[in-house]
Formats: sequence, C-alpha cells, structure tokens
Amino acid sequence: MAFTYKGVRQAFRWCEPGAFLMGSPPDEPERYDDELQHQVTLTKGFWIADTPVTQALWEVVMGENPSEFKGEGRPVENVSWEDAQAFIAKMNGLKAELKLCLPTEAQWEYACRAASTTPFCWGEQIDSMLVNFDGNIPYNKGSQSGCRQRTVDVKELPCNDWGLYQMHGNMWEWCQDQFANYPVEPVIDPKGAESGDSRVLRGGSWNDPGGRCRSAHRDRRDPSRRSGEAGFRLARGH
Repeated sequence: MAFTYKGVRQAFRWCEPGAFLMGSPPDEPERYDDELQHQVTLTKGFWIADTPVTQALWEVVMGENPSEFKGEGRPVENVSWEDAQAFIAKMNGLKAELKLCLPTEAQWEYACRAASTTPFCWGEQIDSMLVNFDGNIPYNKGSQSGCRQRTVDVKELPCNDWGLYQMHGNMWEWCQDQFANYPVEPVIDPKGAESGDSRVLRGGSWNDPGGRCRSAHRDRRDPSRRSGEAGFRLARGH
C-alpha cells in the first residue's frame, strides 16, 4: 500500500496481528528499569510506513522544512509530537481515506522487532553499516565503527525482515502514547497512559550510543519539544 502526494510517494508495510514479548529480559545488557518484559497481543493487523516521514513529504504538505540536516530523502526532524499531529491532521484533511496516525508504542516495537527477540532486529550487535548511531560508543563492548554526526537518507541503510527502514538509529520517532510504566500482566492492544506530561519516542538517533538504539529502549519528552534528533513515522488507523 502507498500514497503519492504532489509527486512524493510514501509506502506502507502490513503487520499481521500477533503476540510478542515487549520490553527486554532482565539479562539484556545495558537495559533500563522501564523496559519490564511483558506479553502484548495485538488483535488487529496494521499498516506502518516503511520509512520515517521525509523532508520532501513534509515540505509538500506543510510548505516549509524545519530540519537541521537538509536533504529531500532524509527524515524530517526538529518536529515535536504536536507538529507531527498537525501534519497528520492536514494530510487526513486532504486524504481522509488514509486515516493516518502515529503508531502506538506497542505497534512500533512489534514492527521494529519483526519477530526477533534479540536486542536488535538483526541479532545481538550492530555497527555503522547497519545503523546510523554513535559507533564510537558501541553496544555491549562491541567494536567501534564511527559516527556520521548527521542523519542519512531514509533508505540508505538496510531494512528489517518486514521491509521497514531505520527502526534502529538515525532518528528518534514519536509514538502516539503518553509515557507510562509497563504493566506486569499480559495486555491486549495497549495504548499507553490516559494522561501524562510526556510522549514516547523510540529507536535512538545518529547521536546516540548503541545501547539506546535497542528494540526495547524507550525515551520520553514533552510533546512540544523539538530537536535535530526527533522525527516520526506514519501508521494507518482503523
């Protein structure tokens, strides 16, 4: 599935319904306490964009480009959660049938893992040939692999097994959820807290050490905050 707006194409990948262990096991190196592993069941399949929103797409929709690292094929950044909502509202006003939204945190991790159970979708380790991150600070005593100190085009590096690009590194991605501690018990179709003062981001960025790019790692920020490390990826609602 894909749409094209003013010559800019955005493709989506279908994720089948399923269950997975969200969070990280207690023995995963460099894990954080907010990654409590618990079972999540997603009862509905969903469409998620194969890349973050590019600067080209943002510009044809919003008429400007706030990004620090300019390039049509690079992800848009310097956008807050609130900015992402404004973009989505405008797109849905133009193409209501798309029902665009941000993915939930559970959808995001499910898609990132692509049925993997390891710290990264490719296994136990990453390097700068797979992920755009600060390779000078590798994960779990891995080998150093350099740091680009900037974003790269959204399809410059390999995709995961479900055809999704740069779920690890390059750019933090806003999720729909308010940040909340994970439950102990299994949950079905979670949507985060009902209230709160911060929104979830996932994936790590070009400026982060390897451990912060793990599938389970979580970040939280004020929904009005902008930075050169944060963008977003679209999903489709029901």
